[in-house]
Amino acid sequence: MKQKIFVSRAIFPEVLARLEQHFEVESNQEDRIYSADELLAKSQGKDGLFTTPSEPVTAALFAANPQLKAVCNMAVGYNNIDIAAATAAGVMATNTPDVLNETTADFGWALMMATARRITESEHFLRAGKWKKWSYDSFVGPDVHGATLGIIGMGRIGQAIARRSLGFDMNVLYHNRSRLAPELEARANNAQYVGKEELLKRADHVVLVLPYSKETHHTIGAAELALMKPTATLTNIARGGIVDDAALIEALSAGRIAAAGVDVFENEPAFKPAFLPLTNVVLTPHIASASTPTRLAMANCAADNLIAALSGQTPPNLLNKDVVKS
Repeated sequence: MKQKIFVSRAIFPEVLARLEQHFEVESNQEDRIYSADELLAKSQGKDGLFTTPSEPVTAALFAANPQLKAVCNMAVGYNNIDIAAATAAGVMATNTPDVLNETTADFGWALMMATARRITESEHFLRAGKWKKWSYDSFVGPDVHGATLGIIGMGRIGQAIARRSLGFDMNVLYHNRSRLAPELEARANNAQYVGKEELLKRADHVVLVLPYSKETHHTIGAAELALMKPTATLTNIARGGIVDDAALIEALSAGRIAAAGVDVFENEPAFKPAFLPLTNVVLTPHIASASTPTRLAMANCAADNLIAALSGQTPPNLLNKDVVKS
C-alpha cells in the first residue's frame, strides 16, 4: 500500500502527478487556507505533509498525528513549523533553499530600484491623469548608482543582491550573525562587515534578507528607523515581523526616511491598511520568488524532500538533523 500524504495548498499539476506516482495523495487544489485545527484534522492518517508558510504546523498537530513522518515546506522560510515539536515527535522537517536565490535577488533589486526611483508613485500619478507638464522636481529621488547599499542578512540571497550592485558601482555594507569568509566578501562586491547601527547610519539603501525568528523579531523598529538618513530607503524581502510595520508607517508618514519597498508584512495577508494611503511605499504581495521556473523548482524540491523522507532516506534539505527517528 502507498503511504498517504496531504498537500495543503494548490501546486503545479505536474508536481502533483509526480507525487501521485509515489503516494496516495489528498490535495487542496481548491487552495483554501486551512486553520491550525483544520490542518490537524487533514493530517489524520497521513504519513507526510507538503506545506507552505501559510499553514501553522503546531505541536498539537504532531501530538494528534503520531504516525506522521515528514513535513516538507515549499519555501526557504519555515517559521510556520514548530521545529522543536517536530524533533520531539520524530518528524523530519524540510525547506527549499538555494533554488530561489537568484530570482529573489532579482526581485529585491527591482523593488529597491522601484522604491528609490518612485516608479509606483509616478505611475499612479500618470494613470490618474495628473501629468500635465514636465517639472524639474517631478518625482525626484535618490540615486542608486554610486550609493551605499546596506544588506542585513548576508546569506545566499544577500550575497546575490550584493553581486548585482557591482554594475552600479555601489559601496556595500553588510551586517550578519557572523562575518563572511574573505573570498565571499570579495565576490559580494567587496562587501564590508559592520555593526547594525553603523550600517543603518551610513547606508543610502537598506535591504533586509534575514530569516525570521524570536531573535530577529522587529530587527527594524522605531529606534533603528531613527538612525537612518532621511533620504534613505528600506526594502524588506525577508519575512513579516522582521520590521515593526507600525513604526515603519509612522516613519514614512513623518518623512523620517524617504521611502520603503515592502514585499512581506506582519500577519500577512492581513497587512496594516495604514500602508495604503502612503505614496512613498511600494507594496507587493510576497512575490519575491514568483517566477514560473523558480516556483516550479521549489515545488519539485519539496517533493524531492518528501519522497526521500518517506522512502527511508535522509531528505536533502533536512532542517532538524537531530530528529529522533522511530
